[in-house]
Amino acid sequence: VNQVANLTLVSSACDMVSTAYASTKESHPYVRSVCDAAEKGVKSVTEATASCVQPVLTTLEPHVAAASEYASKGLDKLGETLPLLQKPVDQIISNTKELVSSRVADAKDAVSS
Repeated sequence: VNQVANLTLVSSACDMVSTAYASTKESHPYVRSVCDAAEKGVKSVTEATASCVQPVLTTLEPHVAAASEYASKGLDKLGETLPLLQKPVDQIISNTKELVSSRVADAKDAVSS
């Protein structure tokens, strides 16, 4: 999970969502009250669940470690194959807009001639 969270694409997307969430809460008092209630609910459920889940996690720890190692190797390969994962969202959006604009301009030129 940490390795995925540290991918530039994922971390920049999380930052964008977090900023939008905070801005929305700040701008809209009714949304803020709903979000605050939801956050408290999630926190309570998380705290209540943590003590119940801990014995299961302890039992499964060797299996989780093996799965984590396997997933880590897969993510390394994926990162090599898809360099896009190392770019921030805003750069990907900008590059995509430029590519689409260029293709549309090429299509217009082709139709004109």
